[in-house]
Amino acid sequence: MPSEPRTFRDRPVSFVRRSGRMSEAQERAWTELAPAYLIEVPRGVAATSVAQGAQVEPAAVYGRVAPLIVEIGSGQGHAIVHAASGRPGDDFLAVEVFRAGLARTMRDADRTGARNLRLVEANAPEVLEHLLPAASVSELWVFFPDPWHKKKHTKRRLVTADFARLAARALRPDGMLRLATDWEDYAQQMRAVLDAAPEFERAFDGEWAPRFDGRVLTAFERKGERAGRAIRDLAYRPATP
Repeated sequence: MPSEPRTFRDRPVSFVRRSGRMSEAQERAWTELAPAYLIEVPRGVAATSVAQGAQVEPAAVYGRVAPLIVEIGSGQGHAIVHAASGRPGDDFLAVEVFRAGLARTMRDADRTGARNLRLVEANAPEVLEHLLPAASVSELWVFFPDPWHKKKHTKRRLVTADFARLAARALRPDGMLRLATDWEDYAQQMRAVLDAAPEFERAFDGEWAPRFDGRVLTAFERKGERAGRAIRDLAYRPATP
């Protein structure tokens, strides 16, 4: 008797996808704006997976050849909409699994006239592995990812040696990986992982990178500052062969 196909991943992901309802405005934004902003993704075994062979060509998606900046975990889109609005010569891709956040991002992008932004509803490592061509990304942003601060949950953290490998695959040789977090132990883990990754080398001196001036101050960063947590930035470039 043939076995049933899997409907779940064989490795933990860095998120728990809650099925909260969208507001009326978010539903309307999704219906009206998704055709212009959302990249449709062939799925694998899960709702936010990316099928092997689903690769897109950025020049075809954006209608031009330009530097591509990808934000992983774009949330409600505050950082990437601000950046896309201020950098019309670059192309931007928001990667997020929460539909309400994507709807808000599309609504704000439409209001500000950011036509150089696209969104994908998918698990980020699979986007890096299957959807984006190798060496296609100029900058990869990971700002305030879920810290999974309980010890039993740290295996869900996004930044691992496997993530470093996939990030390096997607980045151009002159590209940049930028990260920020307000959780000290996660900052130290990120730094340890990327320092040890043969695919990367530091793009900063001292203990931490200076604050990336291209990152708009978001609610996550304000919340961390109010709680007295230090904001840690990191920046890595692909290692020189």
